[in-house]
Amino acid sequence: MMQDPFSFPPGFHAVVIGGAGDIGSAIAELFHARGAVVTVTGHDQPAVDRCRLNGIDGIAVAILDVTSDEAVSAFAGGFERVDAVVNCASILARDEEFKIEMFQKVLNVNLTGTFRICMAFKPRLEASKGSIVNIASMNAFAALPRIPAYCASKGGVVMLTKALALAWAEAGIRVNAVAPGYIETAINAEGRKDVAHHERIAGRTALKRWGKPQDVAGVVVFLCMPASEYATGTVYAIDGGFLAG
Repeated sequence: MMQDPFSFPPGFHAVVIGGAGDIGSAIAELFHARGAVVTVTGHDQPAVDRCRLNGIDGIAVAILDVTSDEAVSAFAGGFERVDAVVNCASILARDEEFKIEMFQKVLNVNLTGTFRICMAFKPRLEASKGSIVNIASMNAFAALPRIPAYCASKGGVVMLTKALALAWAEAGIRVNAVAPGYIETAINAEGRKDVAHHERIAGRTALKRWGKPQDVAGVVVFLCMPASEYATGTVYAIDGGFLAG
């Protein structure tokens, strides 16, 4: 009997880096709902404590600093099997990114951190013929003036995704990215209190609404399924049509 291309085989293990956040948690929940075993990370103990996934059977929550070579190497080496890795760890600092120290910090988390994770998990993913999905951003293509490091880092994630897809295809590893647009998360909750701002953004999209974390999760999980096995090196915009016109 042929396997359902929209399901995961028994024991499928997804690791969602930065999964303690809103988008990461939605991705982890959907993997779990589709039968995968899931490990998610937060950058420190408070982030892990706040994670709504704590206590769910089949989901493990761990601390991981993606800026530490040693921590990332040790973390990746602790798994026997990994079938999918999703890179969600990301920061931004409006207006502060014009300071060189903050610029470098943002790149270290968002871009170099993504590369660290990919490199550390490569042996496991090669063994499983697995997938990587990197979380880029609409701001890889449409910049904003107050977050230069964030925009630069996400542009870098796009090209890193393409380069690794070419480099690792022979090893059987697929590498894709998604580029979310305006998604309702805790990071923009304060700004969304400005009704005019919220409505202006919604009106700019084709679908006339902000996205939800679940909108991103569906595409990410699909990109790790057998149904998407011919997709690699591609970036999927999840922006409600914002960039279309």
